[in-house]
Parts: sequence; C-alpha cells; structure tokens
Amino acid sequence: MSESTLLCTFFVDNLFLGIEVEKVQEITPYQEMTPVPLAPAVVGGLINLRGEIVTAIDLRRRFDLSDRPGGKLPLNAIVRTADETASLLIDDIGEVLEVNQKDFETPPDTFTSKLRPLIRGVYKLPSQLLLFLDVEKVVKIGDSQ
Repeated sequence: MSESTLLCTFFVDNLFLGIEVEKVQEITPYQEMTPVPLAPAVVGGLINLRGEIVTAIDLRRRFDLSDRPGGKLPLNAIVRTADETASLLIDDIGEVLEVNQKDFETPPDTFTSKLRPLIRGVYKLPSQLLLFLDVEKVVKIGDSQ
C-alpha cells in the first residue's frame, strides 16, 4: 500500500507547484498591498486579511523568475506555518491532487540555486512535474532571500 498526500496546486510562471492542503487556509483575489520600506525584494507588501496583517511574498521574486506581465494581478494563496500566516503571490490556481509517495523524487540538480532549497521534491505526474514546496522555508525570508 502506497502512502498518498493531498496537495493544493498552483502556477507561478511556467512552474507547477503544490503545498499540503492542510497548510493552505484559502485562496483570495488580488488585494492592494501596503509597501514595506527596506524589506527584502521578495516581500510584495502587507495585506489586511479580515483584520489580520499578513506579509505577501512574491513567489516570482522568491524563485528569481521574470516579473509578472503588466496588467496581470496575482492571487493570494494564504498559508499557515508553525509561526505565522503569510500570503504567497501566485499566478493561477490549480486543483487539489492526490499524489503517491512512489512518484516522489528529490529535486534535480538542474534547479536554480534559489529554487532548489525551497523544494521538498518532485512528483512525476503523467503530463508534467509537480514541484512540492517546503512552505516553512518559502515564508522564512531572513538569510535566504
């Protein structure tokens, strides 16, 4: 019997990414962000989520990808970690997928240096690869910006 995991999937540029369903609080449309002076470039700003101030992390910047095309607004994937609630700015939402442990592999060496430490592994799906994000590392923006 193989173990399976439910992942909430989404897209950032041409990357297909997934996070454990239990760590995703909700997906919301774009919200105006308040800039944070002197914050690392990966911080898109702060949003007000029903009275809670949440840091928005731009995954395109976090992964060192090109900027979002002009006029295209990101979605907010609100995630919970052990220490905080954060918003991951994503391009589009996917679906909830059940993946099997037998399809899991460690990240290939060809990933960029900024992306590789943030990925727990890769799931080989019939039509594409699904990158399994380590949410705790993605939202920690101290030393590893």
